[in-house]
Amino acid sequence: MLILESICKGDTLTPVLRIIGYVIRIIWFGIPIALIILGSIDLGRAVINSKEDEVKKAKKSFINRLIYAVLVFAVVWIVTLVLGFVSRIGVDKTDGMTADTTGWQECWKKIMNLNDTDENQTTDAN
Repeated sequence: MLILESICKGDTLTPVLRIIGYVIRIIWFGIPIALIILGSIDLGRAVINSKEDEVKKAKKSFINRLIYAVLVFAVVWIVTLVLGFVSRIGVDKTDGMTADTTGWQECWKKIMNLNDTDENQTTDAN
């Protein structure tokens, strides 16, 4: 965990972590929105065609897409919860010692906080 702590506390990888954060946010919001829009289009086409079997298929597909959208949206929350639990309880090493796992949570916070400004920059500006 020493590597993770030094990576996340330093400023050298901050631009990379921000890019990762932007990509995660695009996936987090973009995929569910796209799935809902595409499902709505398919359902609308089926309703316009007025074929009952197509409407049933489209309805089932739309429900599946809604479920997938919720799952994609929930992945970030699940990762945040898991990293929070792991960082609080620690992970046992093979030699019986408890590893310091706070670095995982610090990295995740830095990735997900896109507007994060360094304390050094704010103190220098004053």
